[in-house]
Amino acid sequence: MKKTKIIIADDHNILQHGLAKSLETEKGFEVVAKANSGLAAIELVNRHLPDLVIMDVSMPHLNGIEATKQILNKNPEIKVIALSMHMEKIYVSGMLKAGASGYILKSCSFKELLTCIKTVLSGKYFFCKEVESIVSGEDYVPLDNKSISVVSLLSEREREVLQLIAEGYKSRAIAQKLHISVKTVDIHRTNLKTKLNIHSIAELTKFAIAEGLTTSFI
Repeated sequence: MKKTKIIIADDHNILQHGLAKSLETEKGFEVVAKANSGLAAIELVNRHLPDLVIMDVSMPHLNGIEATKQILNKNPEIKVIALSMHMEKIYVSGMLKAGASGYILKSCSFKELLTCIKTVLSGKYFFCKEVESIVSGEDYVPLDNKSISVVSLLSEREREVLQLIAEGYKSRAIAQKLHISVKTVDIHRTNLKTKLNIHSIAELTKFAIAEGLTTSFI
């Protein structure tokens, strides 16, 4: 019997490895890779082409919302389940608009996660009880939203810089994290302001949150 190929994307190693071990005790599941960042998740999905990605929302180097957008834009047949500690509307709506088919909290039981996986693989949606009230009545179109966001005008590096700016990092810290010069960071800052027609850090942060490029709050 063909096994369901799964990738787990979470930057907490203990949770990541524990979940992988638990899933592999179940018949029909194979964890083909584990990612600790959004960028790593995209790379591993392109390499392994899994059936399902279990995606943390808040991760370094591209969060789960933007990673989900990029994965499903290229591979719309893949299913994504958000596994998160966050139940605020901004996170839930962000993941669903990105194309996720399910949203479950890390505080939920493994049994509920299995139910979520089986439901999503069958082509339906699944939300744990804690987020059902957020989803009900929400005006979004999870998989048919073809509108083009202005964020598509940004390069991958510009998105990384924008996320770090929104999370409160200064130019020197951004340069160290991305292994580029401070001058290069400042050039990206200028390009971001020009492309987005935004001229303050507060407005850049609001934009990043609205587009799912960061899970920081102002």
